[in-house]
Amino acid sequence: MITLTRTNSENKDFQRLVIALDKDLAIKNGAMNDFFVQFNKIDLINNVVIAVSNNEAVGCGAMKKYSPSTMEIKRMFVPVEMRGKGIAVAVLKELENWARELGFEKCILETGDKMQEAIGLYKKCGYYIIPNYGQYEKVERSICFEKML
Repeated sequence: MITLTRTNSENKDFQRLVIALDKDLAIKNGAMNDFFVQFNKIDLINNVVIAVSNNEAVGCGAMKKYSPSTMEIKRMFVPVEMRGKGIAVAVLKELENWARELGFEKCILETGDKMQEAIGLYKKCGYYIIPNYGQYEKVERSICFEKML
């Protein structure tokens, strides 16, 4: 059974999962990794969801205010050995519920074109591809998504 906990970026389990995420991204992003790292700082994130199974953190996701009506989903991660169990879907839905409770109308996010599992997750959860936004506007390897809440 998976339990979801709302917390913030000071949570030690979140910090540990993000270290694993960053290692995974460094491999997948290759030479582009330094560009993406600057947008993935986790200090001062107030909205973090941790998935726990058998007293172990098995997934995470976060969101930051992007505009008065929009939250940006960040730092979604489930370790390889825990994938395929619905953890990422549960974390993403909890983030969406939280954003809705806070009065936001939509969520946006960016992922890399090589992140096939992430692209599949977002499409499965009702996100659709939009033109790249903000710092990702001219980044060919970025794919941006949006979902109305």
